Amino acid sequence: MIDSTEHCVVYCTCPEGDGAVALATALVEQKLAACVNLVPGIHSIYRWQGAVERATEVLLIIKTRRDRLEALAQGIRALHPYQVPEILALPVTAGFVPYLQWLNESV
Repeated sequence: MIDSTEHCVVYCTCPEGDGAVALATALVEQKLAACVNLVPGIHSIYRWQGAVERATEVLLIIKTRRDRLEALAQGIRALHPYQVPEILALPVTAGFVPYLQWLNESV
């Protein structure tokens, strides 16, 4: 394990369906992400336009480098069906050296 300040994990929720797979695939194909995990069956409760909403969504867990964040966010916004998609970047503070090297080579 080594300290890392150049990598991050990004959370993004999407509606259930093929759109989440298409978005994840595009992010990897465009080298904006090294890997995207799709976690189905997320039950979200949120406030939107003054009302409490409920939805079943897919959580995308996106691995990338910090220097690719803006391009990643642009890619998500261009392809995402939501008016305001969730794009939350969390810093990676440490990681397994071979994994981080693979991540660097993949984006």
